[in-house]
Amino acid sequence: MFLSTYENKLDKKGRVSVPASFRSYLSNLGYNGIICYPSFNNQSIEAWPQDRIEKISNTIDTLSPFEEKRDFFATSILSESTNLQFDSEGRISLTSKLLKHAKIKNSMIFVGQGKTFQIWEPTIFEKFRANARKKANLNRSSLKWESQFNK
Repeated sequence: MFLSTYENKLDKKGRVSVPASFRSYLSNLGYNGIICYPSFNNQSIEAWPQDRIEKISNTIDTLSPFEEKRDFFATSILSESTNLQFDSEGRISLTSKLLKHAKIKNSMIFVGQGKTFQIWEPTIFEKFRANARKKANLNRSSLKWESQFNK
């Protein structure tokens, strides 16, 4: 899984090293890269393994081909996605479009989200993190174990 948070910086050529634990998880899944797209939930970059993007694509495909929502999701996620392969040192080159969306200039925070991760500009993430913690505390009773975990 993608766990924890890591801070890294762009190098002079515009590349960033993806945390080793994230690369290891992807490698165990058989991938040498990550699919990234601008989040439409917040000011970050979503980073998903290929199988997760395929899963969302399959979900979008279940909608009627003439349904407006289908085009909204396909345009917002699939058409904005970029397949970024790791170089020999585990770095990726984020596109200027992705960097601009997340307002990343130099430093960035890689944020584990379990099956996916996000990439944030550090000060924007700190504000989000503080707010998310407050909201998680307020909504903690809604997070329940499923019956399979109660055994």
